[in-house]
Formats: sequence, C-alpha cells, structure tokens
Amino acid sequence: MSASTAPAGSTVVPPLAARIAASAAALDAGDLPAAAFEKVGVCLMDLIGCAFESRHLPWSRQAEAIATRTADGATVIGSPHAVAVGDAAFANAVMGHGLVREDMHPGSISHLGIVVLPALLALAQTRRVTGREFIAAAVLGYEVGGRVGRAVMDSTLARIHRPTGVTGPVAAAAAGARLLGLSIDQTTNAVALAANTTVGFNQWAHTGGSEMFFHPGFAARDAVTAVRLAALGAFFSPSALDGEAGLFASLGKRDRADGVRLFDGPPEILSVYHKPVPACNFAQTPAQAALRAARESGWSTARIASITVRVPQAGASYPGCDYAGRFDHVLQAKMSIQYNVAAAIARGRIAEDNFARLDAPDIVRLLGLTTLEVDDAMTRAYPGAQGGEVELRDVDGATHIARLVDVVHASADDVRDRFRAAASEAVGADAAAAIEACIEGLADADDAGTLGALLRVAARDLAPAA
Repeated sequence: MSASTAPAGSTVVPPLAARIAASAAALDAGDLPAAAFEKVGVCLMDLIGCAFESRHLPWSRQAEAIATRTADGATVIGSPHAVAVGDAAFANAVMGHGLVREDMHPGSISHLGIVVLPALLALAQTRRVTGREFIAAAVLGYEVGGRVGRAVMDSTLARIHRPTGVTGPVAAAAAGARLLGLSIDQTTNAVALAANTTVGFNQWAHTGGSEMFFHPGFAARDAVTAVRLAALGAFFSPSALDGEAGLFASLGKRDRADGVRLFDGPPEILSVYHKPVPACNFAQTPAQAALRAARESGWSTARIASITVRVPQAGASYPGCDYAGRFDHVLQAKMSIQYNVAAAIARGRIAEDNFARLDAPDIVRLLGLTTLEVDDAMTRAYPGAQGGEVELRDVDGATHIARLVDVVHASADDVRDRFRAAASEAVGADAAAAIEACIEGLADADDAGTLGALLRVAARDLAPAA
C-alpha cells in the first residue's frame, strides 16, 4: 500500500521513488566491497569494447548520425565529435548493444550496463565528479535496476515488454542523480519522471526488427533528461512507480513495490554476468552445450540425425528464442536458440561470424533436425542458474548428451582481451592502452569525465566508416 492510500494510524511507507532517493543519498562508496569496484571496471570495458566493435553496424551509424554536434557536449565512443549530452547517451547505449553481447542481470532479465553506463559517461562530462563517485553511482544504478526488475519482470511480462526498457530508465536516473549530487527530493523527481518513460515492446523479436537496438538508447537519453530536469527543480509524482496508476500497477505488480529494498544483500552488480556468445541471453547455455556435445562426440555434421535442445521455460517462452527460421534478418538468428545451436555445431565455434550467412546450407540442414524442449529441473533452478542441454543422435541411433547447469560466463580476462582487440583495431594499441589505464585507475581519478574525453581524443584519427 502506498503512502497516499494508507489508512489512519497505519505505518506510512514512503513512495518507492523516495525510498530509492534516500538509499542513493545514504550510499557511502567506502562501504562497497572491492568486488563491486572491480566489476564496474569490467562492465565499462565490456560496454566500450562492444561499442568500438559495433561502430560500423547500421544501427550504430544511424544513432550517431542523428546526434547534434556541439562544442561543449559529450563523447560518442569512436567518434571525434562532441554531441549533445542526451544524444551521446543515446548513441553509446545503441552501440553498446550493437553486438547483442552486453552484460546481463538474470534476475531482472535486463541489460543494465547499456543504459546506466552511457548515461553516466555523458553526465560525467557536464560536471566535474570523481571516479569514486562515478563507480558508486554505477553500483547504485545496477542495484535499482536489479531490484526493480526482480520485483516486476517475469517470463509472462517479458513476452510483451522489453525488460531493459522497463528497468533501465529508472536505474540510470537514480545513478545519474547520485553522480551529480542531487538532493533527495530532486532524486525522487528524477526517478519518478524516468518511470514515465519506460519503453519497448518485444514485437521486434518476431520480425527481426532493429528497434531492439534502440530501446536502451531511448532509456539512457530519457534518464539523462529526467536527471537534468530534476536538477532544474521540476516536480514529478513521487508515487509514479508504486501508485495506483504507476509503473508497478501498469504491469500488474503493485503489491510487489513495498518489498523493494536496496542493498539488502550483496550488491546486484555482482549478479551480472558477461556474455560469451554475441546472441540472446537464453541462447548462451544451449550454444555452449552444443559446442561441447559436438566436440565430445567427434561426429561429423553429416552423421547427425537429430538434435534435441532442453532449456528453462523462461528461455523457450522469450520472444524470438523458440524459432527455427526462416531467417531474413541477423537479429532473428541472434535471438533463436535453434540457430545458435546449429551454428555452433556447424562452425565448431561460437563467434560473430556464425551470423555471416543466415542461409548457409549446413546450418539450415541442422536447423531442420533440431527440436526445442522445456526442462522442468532447469525451470525450477532459473534464474539462480540458467541451464542448457543438447542431445545429439547419429544415423546409427547412438546418442551423446552435454548438459550445463548454468551458463559459462565470459571471465574478466575474456572481457579485457576482447576490449583490447576491439579498441586497438579502432584507435590503435597506444590509445587503447590509455583508455584501459583510465578505467583501471578510475577509483582514484579526480575527474571521471576524463574517460569520455579520452575516448573522443583517441578516436580523432579514425578512418571514415566503410
């Protein structure tokens, strides 16, 4: 029950936006575990590396093309130009999502880093803030998005609403307000307005439409706008999250709002994992299991007579995941569990070039042999663990099964290695090393905006996109 509807004599629970604001104000960076500081650095490398690697893809170029250039703006990763602050947040969020290889918070079914971090990178270039405050703000953003997402998102809602579009604006607004040192009232207003901007339907997953890439862009830009308006004194409904006509009510989860508590346990950012596969979250474990089954069996693809894939119910029901073709757009393949399994077996690896030719005959043949099933044990274990199993049967009736109880995450070293490769290709090894050193030293930096400026300066000599 919200404060506005509490009966006389009852305990009044402040609106959720106000509770988030109070937690933001009370957060002491010194109380955060060292692992949370380290995780922010890994998440930044993941975002920036993905942005560099996706900078020439159509959605990345489109997002940058509509940005308004300005002398005193913020950086678009991999561009020599400063642009309007909201436009920078928009473009960097799109680019960070461009490979579908962003960080993942399973409990909220959300990619929080591609919204929170672009918003903070942009805002850090509008006011001098320390790297320590940047890190604390990032941890707060992941916490808000994770806790709100755990409360409202489930597999039923995710069939329609894009989880990142629901959690991202609120998370990034809380983070941005903390970064700029807004008051509790101002932060309440920023979070409240952000709740009004939640965006994104999952129809794209049925068609391969590219709106998915732009959802986090809108979320990051809207969060920046909410923070800047709140800083100017704008007032918004404190009960926009948990009121009778608020966000939680719109999703049929109003009764869950009072249970949202920040930092009630390990920070949510520590629950985030980094994708090894440039594809949907729910395709990760099946693709890994498929690769293991193919290698362990030693069978040629010609010997395979059938492929059975088993996943949690959440994976089978997420839009676009249970789809075996035809594939007219790359995003359809990146969402499809069946495609990722077939491509991993056919190519003997999990890589971006698995999506280079969607009609490759060997992949198409294996797709025709693939069946997707829901595994009850995996369903019960999710989201604490995200299992996957692949059973191969050969032409002689022999079977080989590979089962993973959880996705094998990309390690911090994996993230760092692919960041170095992408950044070095984009701006050269020396500039890439300077960016990495800036991220590694962020906790001691006097000015977090240096990172954004370094990304722009390092990109001045970039050749035009082909």
